[in-house]
Amino acid sequence: MSYTTIIHASSLTNDEEKQITGKISGELIQREGYYRLIHSGKVERAMLEQLRVQFDFDLNCLPESFNPEEVGLLITDMDSTLIAIECIDEIADMQGIKAEVSEITEAAMRGELDFAASLKKRVALLAGLPADQLQRVYDERLRLNPGADKMLAGLKQKGIKTALVSGGFTFFTNQLKGEIGLDYTLANTLEIENGKLTGRVSGDIVGAEAKAALLQSLCKELGITTNQVIAMGDGANDLLMLEKAGLSVAYHAKPAVREATSVAFDHSGLEGVCHLLQL
Repeated sequence: MSYTTIIHASSLTNDEEKQITGKISGELIQREGYYRLIHSGKVERAMLEQLRVQFDFDLNCLPESFNPEEVGLLITDMDSTLIAIECIDEIADMQGIKAEVSEITEAAMRGELDFAASLKKRVALLAGLPADQLQRVYDERLRLNPGADKMLAGLKQKGIKTALVSGGFTFFTNQLKGEIGLDYTLANTLEIENGKLTGRVSGDIVGAEAKAALLQSLCKELGITTNQVIAMGDGANDLLMLEKAGLSVAYHAKPAVREATSVAFDHSGLEGVCHLLQL
């Protein structure tokens, strides 16, 4: 049985090559922007963590069940994963309460608070904010995380469908879907009356269960198994979705998420997904 460890570095010094292959004996193959290390034994996660810290780049051993040629779907969280901000925190900044809302967001993402309850609490603090401030957040503050364009181009090249599922808001997911060409989106809807936020969410809350359910329903729709899915996220409300996927990716994630996933990006941008797909 052979294993593949992806080294997310565009180049390695002779010393780095020597140290890595000294600990993980195998065939080192340089690709565009990364390396593949083919080896016979499974690599302990603790060793990869040690090398990750030592060299300031990511190393990820792919699960033996993962076949990059069979991937049919990538499903990803939005805030702090596909994009560089937490939208609700930036909306709160328009209301002058970013610090208060950010503190709740951080606790929820660490899994210290019930997600649905924390979302309702945060949204309630936004009551009375003019709805046009949402567009201001989108235009002025929302940015894709580094490597997103390369990742999306690679997924399209491989014919892999894309889904954006968020505990955030449809105002942002719908615009992103059109702008960057995503296939599916699911998020919460902010209630608006007379041009202002009411402080409530319309309909059921999109939380951990809804994210996992979307993954499973899309597998049925696309005629694929969960083993053919890459799921990516950073917070506690992504855990159920990540557990369902054939390959789970922790993107600059909270500790509980890193511990639960197949691979982790601590240094890499989203282009790291292309490395996992061996593009």
